[in-house]
Amino acid sequence: MLTRLESAPPGSQLPLEAVLDTLPWNQDGLITAIAQQHNSGEVLMLAWMNRAALVETLSTGQACYWSRSRRNLWRKGETSGCRQHVIDVRFDCDGDAVLLQVDQLGGACHTGRRSCFYNGVRGDRVEVLDAPLPALPAPISTQEAP
Repeated sequence: MLTRLESAPPGSQLPLEAVLDTLPWNQDGLITAIAQQHNSGEVLMLAWMNRAALVETLSTGQACYWSRSRRNLWRKGETSGCRQHVIDVRFDCDGDAVLLQVDQLGGACHTGRRSCFYNGVRGDRVEVLDAPLPALPAPISTQEAP
């Protein structure tokens, strides 16, 4: 369906539900999702979304993904506090990837780094380019009561 917009002028529109119905979800019902820092363009992470995760993200403004290992919804930052406030959501031209432009609080990577892309190829070596960030305080919901 998104291919109908390839030669359309700016301002052309399609109904969101119709687009969601025609996205090329893979055999597991997932689509690639890329998180990018909205004001710098820094690529933070790549994850997967199913329709429920995408709909939740659109309705709450907080990034929600599908965890393939845990086989359930993964609300980014729910336990770490490293949330992603969604500024904009975009689809690529053929609809097989979602770009979330976010405001990242803390690190996006489970290692505590700002970005999951911290390993750089340097000739015949792979080099760690970034150190983990200082830990954020625990989210209020997981702190022990006094």
